[in-house]
Amino acid sequence: MFELLAQTGLNAAYAASYISLVAVGLVLIFGVMGVINFAHGELFMAGSYVVVALYADRMVPFFVAVVAGLIFVGILGLIMERALFRPLRDNPLGGLVASIGFLLILQALAVLGFGVRMEYVPPLTQDVIVFADKISIPVARLYVIIAAVVMLSALWYFLKRTRFGWALRASAQDPEAAALQGISVTQTAMIAMFIGAGFAGLAGALTAPLVSVNPHMGHTIIVTAFIVIIVGGVGSLEGAVVASVVYAFVHTFVTTFYDGVLADITGLSLMLIVLIVKPTGLFGSADRA
Repeated sequence: MFELLAQTGLNAAYAASYISLVAVGLVLIFGVMGVINFAHGELFMAGSYVVVALYADRMVPFFVAVVAGLIFVGILGLIMERALFRPLRDNPLGGLVASIGFLLILQALAVLGFGVRMEYVPPLTQDVIVFADKISIPVARLYVIIAAVVMLSALWYFLKRTRFGWALRASAQDPEAAALQGISVTQTAMIAMFIGAGFAGLAGALTAPLVSVNPHMGHTIIVTAFIVIIVGGVGSLEGAVVASVVYAFVHTFVTTFYDGVLADITGLSLMLIVLIVKPTGLFGSADRA
């Protein structure tokens, strides 16, 4: 039993890693720009397809393809900010609807470019690290965990220790006061969009060899991300990370010991319980921050 629990815990840590990258990116965009980006799941999908196009099809080194995925999707985020969200800055509902339209465009482009079939991405390595003879973790999954820890730590340092990070936090807490202090709302929105989209692209790129890459793969991850940010508290980066870990462990353990359908129901039930007990989420407050 101990081996099964430990193995399930490792699987949950992997799931928590890529979920947290997606959720933190979504929270950062909402916190700074005040818009709910429904196309965030498709940015995750776009990162996966960059790895398909470069690594699987053209034999570009895997980590080069991953970095390319981060940058490419970050640029997609900048395009969204400039073309969709900036003109609709005073109309959050319009921005939401525009993101849904962009979602459909990205799906259509994926179908045109790669078809509706599931793409196979060969793993970087087949190596497995084994503990105590029965507990193991594929090295490819370990890369995802390490990358998530490094990138989330780097984001924490950026937000807490750099001038641009302070500007982002100020814009998220009080955009009007930040503007009066000379902070460019447009510049902070661009930075937030690049980082938030880039994190989604990075998660998709890293997990491409481990999931079924297809044009509709963003649906599941965006639902999971919304559950996570509601549980953690809308606008709270710390809450998004903690809730990602909680959700991943609950979902993985229920899947292991029961089945996936019950795990999905349990995840939604967790969200409902948190909303009833603490409507602002575990780390959220009444004001957007």
